[in-house]
Amino acid sequence: MKKLYSPWRSAYIQTFSDKNKSRGCLFCLMIKKTADAENLIVWRGKFCFVVMNKYPYNSGHLMIVPYRHTSSFAKLSSEEYAEIMMMTGKCITALENTSKPQGFNFGANIGRVAGAGIDRHVHFHIVPRWNGDTNFMPVVAKTKVISEDLKKTWKSLIREFKNV
Repeated sequence: MKKLYSPWRSAYIQTFSDKNKSRGCLFCLMIKKTADAENLIVWRGKFCFVVMNKYPYNSGHLMIVPYRHTSSFAKLSSEEYAEIMMMTGKCITALENTSKPQGFNFGANIGRVAGAGIDRHVHFHIVPRWNGDTNFMPVVAKTKVISEDLKKTWKSLIREFKNV
């Protein structure tokens, strides 16, 4: 079995250590602010919102976040589930229209040991994928190459979300 290491990920996870949690939940802080461009929020619904990941695995990496603060997937309401799944489809459509990925990863890291950087507020990742998008840079150079500026991607997605 081959292993792919991403040491940059552990440094990112450490930014959410207990000493930094005194600032509060990052997602809850985003919900309260109206600075959607600053926070890269592309859509707000009744039960959840869609935000670009500021530390993306790939260009266009989105997260769907319920407004309600809970770490438990099982405690989400049927209305929250429904809107999250509806938005999953809309996110995939928006990304297909803006960046033409060849596939997607969709899921959640529930709990710190499962890789959740923000483990106290459940959220779902949608990562666009292209053939050959994993290369030596993150492993050897500890550098992830993101091919498009986050603000440019955000503007494209904002336009697209008006159509989906």
